[in-house]
Amino acid sequence: MSHELMSLTWVTALTAIMWVPYILNTVMVRGLIDAVGYPDDPKPPAAWAIRMKAAHYNAVENLVVFAALVLIANAAGVSNETTILACNVYFWARVVHFLSYSFAIPWIRTLAFAVGWLCQAALVLQLI
Repeated sequence: MSHELMSLTWVTALTAIMWVPYILNTVMVRGLIDAVGYPDDPKPPAAWAIRMKAAHYNAVENLVVFAALVLIANAAGVSNETTILACNVYFWARVVHFLSYSFAIPWIRTLAFAVGWLCQAALVLQLI
């Protein structure tokens, strides 16, 4: 497996588990019955859980772009130091984005998002 595909695997795995903490918070706040049901007036989750859910949605949205670029690069046989670095940095940028968004650290969140976007741009530049 290429380095880029391994990075995609790690990014996908990270994205796949991001929901666990905010769902556990929902269960703790609402109770299991209301958490899995549709209560008329649900208790709101903690502020960090609301932000974590937004960070997870952002990760899913960006996973679509990142995965497409990695798969295109793999199919085209494009793999070099730049693609490997971009994929590795992208993973860590998503970790930092998730944590800084969840814990309300605005400048770091924005910087991490920008770094992830630049990694995607680097992949595009290697493909064209």
